[in-house]
Amino acid sequence: MVTLPCEAADDYTLVKEMLLQGMDCARINCAHDDADVWKRMIKQITRARRETGRHCRILMDLGGPKLRTGEIALGPAVLKWKPKRDPYGKVTEPVRIWLYPEDDASSYPEHDASSCPAHAHACFPVKGNWLEQVTARDRIEFNDARGALCRLQLVGQAGTGYWAESTQTAYVKPGLKLSLLRAPVSGHARGIGESGEAGALPQAPEKIRLYRGDSLIVTCKPTPGRPARFDKRGRLLRAASISCSLPELFACVRAGERILIDDGRIGGVIRSVNAGEMRVEITQARDSGEKLLPDKGINLPDSQLDLDGLTALDIVHLEFVARHADMVGLSFVRGPADIALLQEHLKRLDADKLGIVVKIETRTAFEQLPELMFTLLRSPMVGVMIARGDLAVECGYERLAELQEEILWLAEAAHVPVIWATQVLEGLAKTGKPSRAEVTDAAMGERAECVMLNKGPHIIEAIQMLDNILRRMQGHQQKKRSLLRRLHW
Repeated sequence: MVTLPCEAADDYTLVKEMLLQGMDCARINCAHDDADVWKRMIKQITRARRETGRHCRILMDLGGPKLRTGEIALGPAVLKWKPKRDPYGKVTEPVRIWLYPEDDASSYPEHDASSCPAHAHACFPVKGNWLEQVTARDRIEFNDARGALCRLQLVGQAGTGYWAESTQTAYVKPGLKLSLLRAPVSGHARGIGESGEAGALPQAPEKIRLYRGDSLIVTCKPTPGRPARFDKRGRLLRAASISCSLPELFACVRAGERILIDDGRIGGVIRSVNAGEMRVEITQARDSGEKLLPDKGINLPDSQLDLDGLTALDIVHLEFVARHADMVGLSFVRGPADIALLQEHLKRLDADKLGIVVKIETRTAFEQLPELMFTLLRSPMVGVMIARGDLAVECGYERLAELQEEILWLAEAAHVPVIWATQVLEGLAKTGKPSRAEVTDAAMGERAECVMLNKGPHIIEAIQMLDNILRRMQGHQQKKRSLLRRLHW
């Protein structure tokens, strides 16, 4: 099974090559893209199946009630550049800066002027037609946002924009006054041109860095997150804050329970819950701190969350899935009622014969696995996915190997096929080079009926290697039983 990247919607060659190299099932993640993109992906798969003669099932994963961090407030619009220096502080490479008229979309012949050319370190918009008076040998001076005098030496022109170089660190903000010093001509000193003004600059999200012992306010209000604020003496005025995607959780969490963010990179303990917010004490972070980012997963392994197994958006997506997919993936299952709810909606859509894959990715789901199996087996075609990413975060990495063994045993006893998922050959898929550990992990996946690869720029190589590994391992292993075949040297 291979998770399709968004490029698969329009890249037929990629999809065809995936099938030729061994993809037997295509996974479409409904948490990303939209129905138009999914439809184009399915069209490419259908065409590739017809032209290659290979079978390829389609699994569509519903997003489920995934807890995620909210947006982070935008900081001030500031452009910073900094030249490279040697250990003694001498500049070894000046900053290369692209200056362009703010309102001219055709100033750079090979790029949209509003985007930075690939070989530029920084892009600097200038208001109006001020650049029309400059030449490629002029110099620009300005006092930056700190008040420091900074200089730019113009070195070339492209379209209506100019290239400049700087050997100084600078902080540029919108509206900054620019002075033009014309290049000397025939021994005469530099002249002075008309003043200009820096144009609008994009705002980047503020940086929220958390250290062990810090407080973090998690709120149900859809307000952008902000970093902690201190007075001049360093005393805390306001703790860092972030919103979350599911306000319903505040009725379920209790003080003393753990909270894990971004695959467990940031960990904490809930100290208080009131009025739609909870105060968290950070207990897990590197000594240098951890950066809190938007749209990152939140896990609450100790909390009994009373959340519907299908969100309103899942129910909308299910109508598309029922018409176009062979299987539907149910994400973040917590109890048998979640599966029963999906079965009810499939019956309503006259799609109760659609295959169901239950993803085991929460501690609660693992603890109720026998009950989940009994409910799941009411449907004619079913499977289980060991979603090891969130499962490891919720149950602890040191327990993951044990948990996946128990899931394999129980699924085999129930005659339910298993998908071995999360980070299989991830290094190879993303960088083109696998680690020794992940090759061994991929080989252990032979004990399942299916192994899932995630997307990456080297996904074709990953499919080839996984196909090779699993073919070799077929002679060694049948589910949990070793076959003890003749060794080959």
